[in-house]
Amino acid sequence: MKKIIFTLILIIATYSFIGEIFATNYIIPEESIRLRVLANSDLEYDQKIKQKVFNLVQQDISNLLTTKNNYMDAKKIISNNLDYINNHVKELLIKEKYMLDYDISFGQNYFPKKTYKGVEYKEGYYESLVITLGKGEGHNWWCVLFPPLCLIEANDDNTNEVEYKSLIKEMIDKYL
Repeated sequence: MKKIIFTLILIIATYSFIGEIFATNYIIPEESIRLRVLANSDLEYDQKIKQKVFNLVQQDISNLLTTKNNYMDAKKIISNNLDYINNHVKELLIKEKYMLDYDISFGQNYFPKKTYKGVEYKEGYYESLVITLGKGEGHNWWCVLFPPLCLIEANDDNTNEVEYKSLIKEMIDKYL
């Protein structure tokens, strides 16, 4: 019985320790590229447009990058394809009869501090592709484009509610 209790305590302690390491250190690697799409407003139409733009750009980047790319390769590939991405977004917005301006920025862009499920993500400037639709005052969506092992999906209303997913952490959760 003592062996079973000891084993359970050891498993729980290991799980907690490993979970902390992944939660605080590995969810967003230093060398990562983020994508953020800011909606014009919180009106249903603006939010639908934001989601369509996000899906389109995420798919475009996914098609351009492979799991074999390193950070510098990914950065160069995205930079070299900004016209393609811009034209693709423009076509989508025309098709959707979206009449407001939009802006695409690739480079160091500001991200506010976020806390989610006890994990704090520091504010700062991060390598990212940011698309601002209209005034950019609505809920926004963001994720990590590169590396693909850590995909972050967030529906953010400029509060602290951001959902982060890590394939490694999910495997730990599933098997421990």
